[in-house]
Amino acid sequence: MIYNFSPGPAVLPSRVLEEAAVQLVDFWGSDMSILEMSHRSKAYEEVHQDALDMWRRLYAVPMEFEVIFVQGGASTQFAMVPLNLLGEGDSADYICTGSWSQKAIKEVGVLGKKCRIAGSSEEREFSYIPTPEQLDLDERARYVHITTNNTIYGTQYGTLPDTGSVRLVADISSDMLSQPLDWDRLGLIYGGAQKNAGVAGLTVVCLHRDLLKCRSTGVPTMLQYETHASTNSLYNTPPVFAVYMLNLVLHWIEAQGGLSAMAAHNRHKAGLVYQVLDQYAEFYCGHAELQARSSMNITFRLANRDLEARFCADAEGAGLVGLKGHRAVGGIRASTYNAMPVEGCQALVDFMQTFVRTKG
Repeated sequence: MIYNFSPGPAVLPSRVLEEAAVQLVDFWGSDMSILEMSHRSKAYEEVHQDALDMWRRLYAVPMEFEVIFVQGGASTQFAMVPLNLLGEGDSADYICTGSWSQKAIKEVGVLGKKCRIAGSSEEREFSYIPTPEQLDLDERARYVHITTNNTIYGTQYGTLPDTGSVRLVADISSDMLSQPLDWDRLGLIYGGAQKNAGVAGLTVVCLHRDLLKCRSTGVPTMLQYETHASTNSLYNTPPVFAVYMLNLVLHWIEAQGGLSAMAAHNRHKAGLVYQVLDQYAEFYCGHAELQARSSMNITFRLANRDLEARFCADAEGAGLVGLKGHRAVGGIRASTYNAMPVEGCQALVDFMQTFVRTKG
């Protein structure tokens, strides 16, 4: 049995893969693959609309929010957000909690837009999430940007920060569909699908209709949110297969009990691994501080770093793959996304305990 702890593209539910495999050659009895169907065909349009409707239902998206499908990943959203939301004289606040926050901040500068760093955890190697008391928010900011979960460092917001009357913009790429969202605090969310919502190639954006009109001039048509909202995300050819896979994942999540059930399931799985980190704290050194621990990405080093390569190699031999930490920080990273079963986390726990006994 192989358990895939890769950070993305990541593990998919077995049921989703099996259903996709059956329908890949003959989609819904059409004798055609969805990979070769027109995005204007009735069959695809039904999948497309069902995915939009399912997203709304699972997340309980308020009617005043648009849901759109675009391409380019979260990295393109680093540019689309300031292009659409920041006009001349506007500024935004960014809370920096890791590498992806840094990339988003850099893109604002590339575009010649204005932003402030309203809070950062860089001085402690991004091991925590700044508290409200540690933030310096500007009430005149057009929006406040956060990254809800940090794949490289293994930290996650427990609750969304209260930004008052200023809109909150959230990159939810790596904890998308893992828990419900507090829409009262949000103006826009975005994320790539390849971690919790399907396969690479699709980005989902939800934004309040008040934010649809682009505030910058000279923005290419494809980079304007209004373009996609006004055409039901069919302005050009969408990533058809990625939308189809998202739809299968959404139905799978609904069958598991929805996002509240998913959140409880994820906390339980991650808790099993964190318990071992705490039990053997002199051997395994967790990176994230207690209050900031992610239920999606568990990051740690070994006290004896010479053993880390052996840990990953032995783990792979035991069927636990994808555990090598990000190249920027090294160490170990176990990504326990929605589709990772409890059995996978338990297998990792058993391996970690055995490794301590034999190498400690």
